[in-house]
Amino acid sequence: MRRRSFLVASVGALAFAAGRHANATPRPNILWLISEDISPDIGCYGNSLVQTPNLDRLAAQGTRYDAAFASCPVCSPARSAMMTGMYQTSIGVHNHRSHRDDDYRLPEPVKVITSYFRDAGYFVSNGRGTDWERGGKTDWNFTPDEKPFDGTDWRQRKAGQPFLAQYNFSLTHRDFKRDPERPIDPAKVDLPPYYPDTPLLRRDWADYLESLQVLDTQVGALLKRLEDDGLADNTIVLYHGDHGRPHVRGKQWLYEGGIRVPMMVRKPDGAGAGTVSDDLVSLIDVAPTMMKWAGITPPKHLEGQSIESETPREFVVCARDRCDETVDRIRCVRTKRYKYIKNFYPERAYLQFNAYKKKQYPAVSVLEQWQAEGKLTEAQKPFMAATRPEEELYDLQADPHEVKNLAGDPAHAQTLASLRKHLTDWIEKTGDMGATPEPKEITDYWMDEARGRHEKVLKGRGLTLDSTPEEHVAYWEKRLLGKREGS
Repeated sequence: MRRRSFLVASVGALAFAAGRHANATPRPNILWLISEDISPDIGCYGNSLVQTPNLDRLAAQGTRYDAAFASCPVCSPARSAMMTGMYQTSIGVHNHRSHRDDDYRLPEPVKVITSYFRDAGYFVSNGRGTDWERGGKTDWNFTPDEKPFDGTDWRQRKAGQPFLAQYNFSLTHRDFKRDPERPIDPAKVDLPPYYPDTPLLRRDWADYLESLQVLDTQVGALLKRLEDDGLADNTIVLYHGDHGRPHVRGKQWLYEGGIRVPMMVRKPDGAGAGTVSDDLVSLIDVAPTMMKWAGITPPKHLEGQSIESETPREFVVCARDRCDETVDRIRCVRTKRYKYIKNFYPERAYLQFNAYKKKQYPAVSVLEQWQAEGKLTEAQKPFMAATRPEEELYDLQADPHEVKNLAGDPAHAQTLASLRKHLTDWIEKTGDMGATPEPKEITDYWMDEARGRHEKVLKGRGLTLDSTPEEHVAYWEKRLLGKREGS
């Protein structure tokens, strides 16, 4: 196990994190960078195809976290949890894009974490990438009790005021932003075995990887701006994704591609430079971590813990509930070696209809085509089945792509029972609200809205609800395999 050898030195050097010597040591600024829909596919995580010099440099100057996870594999519940330090299932915000129009408020005493920073004298801002004057993404499933941000950019603060400046980057969200200056050869892409190996899907995956490079350019511009403003010497930089990559078995699912995210931290005194941590981290840990950095005592109700805790997590728990019109309930327990998944609707297919995925994921249509033609491999067949097992268990060391379910293997019965108990205890301890279905009128609304939107999209593509998988694939091939463009 690789542990942070710098922990003791870091705490000593940044004594303000424990609230000591507050008058002698200036409070640090915190630059908080969040990118959408991204897995650890950048250069410093071992992907030699991707050129991400700015993120690689940030990791080399600080600590890279190799086992960081979103609490949910889709944006609004994940971000709602991250911004409160609470599991989305504990505070009633677990269904994607819920509570947008009903003035739903967080239960007491839960707050958006920026409130604590403002009370401590910090200027809190949220910007959109390198567009300094535009507000960044929130996408929360609740209405905050007070204005969550003071502005969009750290330059708007009072002279000398410490800041918590969040910047959100959408480059890795579909539609992908291609990198015309540094194109990636689709033939060199390493597709996972659950993906059909076709020129179309290689092109789609390469486009995703190129979007990481465009993201890296914007991150570099922001870090340079920090240096140009003379702020780098007193600013902690935190970067991470909001959830995993937007591919099949990624976003919206609890496999590694949906929940594991890149994360790195750079301290202004160089503490921990060049180190790697394999400690398990949940994004609900971001809130108490940043509070400690700022000398703010995290409130006791938070369910996260500092990423620099001397007692790392034994496991993380992640949850997926309704995504758009697709009603589901899935939970997972992830240790350093094993992943346990509980499907609460095993009678339903993995690939239930979802207008967003059908619209945005070419792999959905290719998988449907291969299934109709009897071409699916053994690694691809389970995901396309009409039903799914109630439980899944994967040995991530032996099976990093999670294609061999060990839940029925007697040799792993003890591990299965242990992780099952961890989940049962977590559900009870945190008051998981996912067991209570949404009212039928809400799920009916989402289904009607999604189908209407889907029909409109199909019409624009020259397709209909009755179009065959082959016709959908032909559309994607024309769109992605035609003349290369920069976006």
